[in-house]
Amino acid sequence: MIIFIHGFGSSGFSFKADRTREYFTNEVVLSPSLTYVPHLAITTLEDIIEYALTKEESVKLIGSSLGGFYALYLSNKYNLKAVLINPAINAPITLGKYEGMATNYYDLSKFEWNSSHVEQVKKLEVKNPKQDNLLLMLQKGDEVLDYKEALEKLPNSQKIVEEGGDHSFMGYADHLDRIAKFFNEA
Repeated sequence: MIIFIHGFGSSGFSFKADRTREYFTNEVVLSPSLTYVPHLAITTLEDIIEYALTKEESVKLIGSSLGGFYALYLSNKYNLKAVLINPAINAPITLGKYEGMATNYYDLSKFEWNSSHVEQVKKLEVKNPKQDNLLLMLQKGDEVLDYKEALEKLPNSQKIVEEGGDHSFMGYADHLDRIAKFFNEA
């Protein structure tokens, strides 16, 4: 099973989630549309993972932006392989700048992002992450996050670092073969 974890204000129907489902036809690919409330989003993901593990299913993670931050937390908690796409490595700081009304990119609904949400994100920070089961995908042209923060926090992870691009990680589908290879490595 592959769990694709979307970013802040996104949904399980993102472009990358769709390409992931199309590529991994021999695997169950779940991409839940998560609430913006961090504690509830993580609980949902933990419930899915724990259920799959009780069934002795293999679980792999792909997370984009805030989803990458969540995937890092879950990877460490459950010792899972994870692909982190332009992850919000310093999510509490980054998301602290967005307090107030925010928009969901899927349905344009509004939600309030506040300091209690930022505090919930802080509780998910991983101080000393295990890096041997991580593939870090970064584009230097990311206009939202500084790619160097992820390189600094995860220097021993496997990496794809590209010039240009943007926060959405342009050309994501071109890397699905590499992601599959990473997931299949012992």
